[in-house]
Amino acid sequence: MTANIRSPFRELMALQDRMNRIFDSSVHGEGTGEEMESAAWTPAVDIYETKDAIMVNVEAPGMSRDQFSVEVKDDVLNLKGERPFEKDVSREHYHRIERAYGKFRRSFILGVPINNEGITAAYRDGVLEIVLPKVEEAKARKIEITE
Repeated sequence: MTANIRSPFRELMALQDRMNRIFDSSVHGEGTGEEMESAAWTPAVDIYETKDAIMVNVEAPGMSRDQFSVEVKDDVLNLKGERPFEKDVSREHYHRIERAYGKFRRSFILGVPINNEGITAAYRDGVLEIVLPKVEEAKARKIEITE
């Protein structure tokens, strides 16, 4: 018999991912992308957990670090930012615009207590990496069983 280990954090993330996809498809529409020329932009995010921290990677090429805002409040990670449209060429001269531009806002329930003082963020090669260290009592520890 296989044991099923429930992870509330993983279940919350899966639910949030499904909700994001539902809202993205209803706001942006389904189709070829031709009609989505000026659609709102939402960067892809990977979130995973290590023994010591929650790791968040935000894929946002073409931005600079000062175009992001990262905030943790009440066990919720809030990301905001804006990738402005490049004004080097006027819109009339474009044949096709497939990259999305504009403001974005994403929020994620963390599910574990975070050490707010130890949070770090770095932007390299188009990826914003956020490290959210867990507080000591949130880390799993092995309990010794005595007779």
